[in-house]
Amino acid sequence: MEQKMEEYAIIDNYLCIRMPKEVDHHGAAGIRECADRMILDDKVKNIVFDFEDTTFMDSSGLGIIIGRYRKISCFGGKVYAINTSERIGKILRSSGMSSIIEILA
Repeated sequence: MEQKMEEYAIIDNYLCIRMPKEVDHHGAAGIRECADRMILDDKVKNIVFDFEDTTFMDSSGLGIIIGRYRKISCFGGKVYAINTSERIGKILRSSGMSSIIEILA
Protein backbone atom coordinates (compact mmCIF):
# COMPACT_ATOMS: atom_id res chain seq x y z
CA MET A 1 0.00 0.00 0.00
CA GLU A 2 1.42 3.38 -1.03
CA GLN A 3 1.67 6.03 1.67
CA LYS A 4 1.02 9.58 0.53
CA MET A 5 3.90 11.90 1.40
CA GLU A 6 3.59 15.30 2.98
CA GLU A 7 3.24 18.33 0.72
CA TYR A 8 4.29 21.93 1.28
CA ALA A 9 2.93 25.19 -0.11
CA ILE A 10 3.31 28.84 0.77
CA ILE A 11 0.12 30.88 0.46
CA ASP A 12 0.49 34.55 1.39
CA ASN A 13 2.48 34.40 4.64
CA TYR A 14 1.26 30.90 5.59
CA LEU A 15 3.30 27.72 5.27
CA CYS A 16 0.75 24.98 4.58
CA ILE A 17 1.88 21.43 5.30
CA ARG A 18 -0.36 18.55 4.24
CA MET A 19 0.61 15.86 6.70
CA PRO A 20 1.10 12.25 5.54
CA LYS A 21 -1.23 9.36 6.31
CA GLU A 22 0.97 8.26 9.20
CA VAL A 23 2.92 10.77 11.26
CA ASP A 24 5.54 8.82 13.20
CA HIS A 25 9.25 8.92 13.99
CA HIS A 26 10.16 7.53 10.55
CA GLY A 27 9.05 10.65 8.71
CA ALA A 28 9.25 13.27 11.46
CA ALA A 29 12.83 14.38 10.77
CA GLY A 30 12.11 15.08 7.12
CA ILE A 31 9.02 17.12 7.94
CA ARG A 32 10.89 19.12 10.61
CA GLU A 33 13.85 19.85 8.33
CA CYS A 34 11.78 20.92 5.34
CA ALA A 35 9.43 23.06 7.43
CA ASP A 36 12.31 24.77 9.24
CA ARG A 37 14.09 25.50 5.97
CA MET A 38 10.94 27.03 4.49
CA ILE A 39 10.27 29.08 7.64
CA LEU A 40 13.73 30.64 7.42
CA ASP A 41 14.12 30.91 3.64
CA ASP A 42 10.65 32.17 2.81
CA LYS A 43 10.07 34.15 6.00
CA VAL A 44 6.57 32.79 6.59
CA LYS A 45 4.66 34.11 9.58
CA ASN A 46 2.13 31.32 10.23
CA ILE A 47 1.97 27.54 9.80
CA VAL A 48 -1.05 25.44 8.89
CA PHE A 49 -0.84 21.68 9.45
CA ASP A 50 -3.49 19.96 7.30
CA PHE A 51 -4.44 16.55 8.72
CA GLU A 52 -7.00 15.65 6.05
CA ASP A 53 -5.21 12.42 5.04
CA THR A 54 -3.76 11.56 8.46
CA THR A 55 -5.08 8.46 10.23
CA PHE A 56 -2.24 7.91 12.73
CA MET A 57 -0.01 10.22 14.74
CA ASP A 58 2.33 9.41 17.63
CA SER A 59 4.31 11.69 19.95
CA SER A 60 6.78 12.57 17.20
CA GLY A 61 3.91 14.33 15.41
CA LEU A 62 3.30 16.38 18.54
CA GLY A 63 7.02 17.17 18.60
CA ILE A 64 6.84 18.47 15.02
CA ILE A 65 4.05 20.85 15.99
CA ILE A 66 5.66 22.02 19.24
CA GLY A 67 9.01 22.68 17.57
CA ARG A 68 7.48 24.68 14.73
CA TYR A 69 5.30 26.57 17.23
CA ARG A 70 8.41 27.58 19.18
CA LYS A 71 10.11 28.85 16.01
CA ILE A 72 7.13 30.71 14.58
CA SER A 73 5.88 32.22 17.86
CA CYS A 74 9.22 34.03 18.28
CA PHE A 75 8.18 36.10 15.27
CA GLY A 76 4.61 36.62 16.49
CA GLY A 77 3.23 33.92 14.20
CA LYS A 78 0.52 31.36 14.84
CA VAL A 79 0.09 27.64 14.23
CA TYR A 80 -3.14 26.02 13.06
CA ALA A 81 -4.29 22.42 12.68
CA ILE A 82 -7.03 21.92 10.10
CA ASN A 83 -9.11 19.03 8.79
CA THR A 84 -8.51 17.00 11.95
CA SER A 85 -10.39 13.74 12.26
CA GLU A 86 -12.02 12.92 15.57
CA ARG A 87 -9.01 10.76 16.46
CA ILE A 88 -6.34 13.36 15.58
CA GLY A 89 -8.35 16.14 17.24
CA LYS A 90 -8.56 14.09 20.42
CA ILE A 91 -4.79 13.53 20.43
CA LEU A 92 -4.15 17.25 19.97
CA ARG A 93 -6.62 18.34 22.67
CA SER A 94 -5.65 15.71 25.25
CA SER A 95 -1.95 16.59 24.83
CA GLY A 96 -2.67 20.23 25.63
CA MET A 97 -1.92 21.46 22.11
CA SER A 98 -5.19 23.41 22.05
CA SER A 99 -3.63 25.88 24.49
CA ILE A 100 -0.89 26.87 22.00
CA ILE A 101 -2.40 26.22 18.55
CA GLU A 102 -5.80 26.73 16.98
CA ILE A 103 -7.51 23.48 16.04
CA LEU A 104 -10.08 23.72 13.25
CA ALA A 105 -11.87 20.47 12.51
